[in-house]
Amino acid sequence: MAIRHRFSIEEFERLYQDVQNIELLEGEIYHMSPIGPKHNYRVMQLNHRLSQLFGERARVQVQGSIRLLDKSEPQPDFSLVKLPEEQYQSRLPQENDVILIIEVSDSTLAYDRDEKLPAYAEAGISEYWIVNLNEDVLEVYREPIGRNYRSRTLYRAGEPVEFMGERLEWW
Repeated sequence: MAIRHRFSIEEFERLYQDVQNIELLEGEIYHMSPIGPKHNYRVMQLNHRLSQLFGERARVQVQGSIRLLDKSEPQPDFSLVKLPEEQYQSRLPQENDVILIIEVSDSTLAYDRDEKLPAYAEAGISEYWIVNLNEDVLEVYREPIGRNYRSRTLYRAGEPVEFMGERLEWW
């Protein structure tokens, strides 16, 4: 009989502090997939654009850890977090610091929808985007309710998305 062990954040940080490409989600450890060229390109492109649009009002964190409900420590491709950034010298951004989370998804699409989305919704992340590289669409999730989102909107290439008073050309 297999026994599943759920890790606390403290255990995770103590045991895996020097290990790359892993994240803790609801007590379980996940190994992250290698980043391919298409994913990497989209991350570079979005980083530039997000920093231009929101750099004075929030900080764009790229592939950095956030702490959610004291049981998860994911590393989304992007998290837009509240200023001042100096507060993150002594702690990771937490759910109440996060304005937006973006995942760039190709091979991780099922994981980003089925595992991360419920965790983000439960933590009260008000806006979660999945840049779906497989279908060339942006999936925008808004209004968390329980472990899901009330609103899901798909944007195709060329359709800008409105966020924080800005129109973002995402593709």
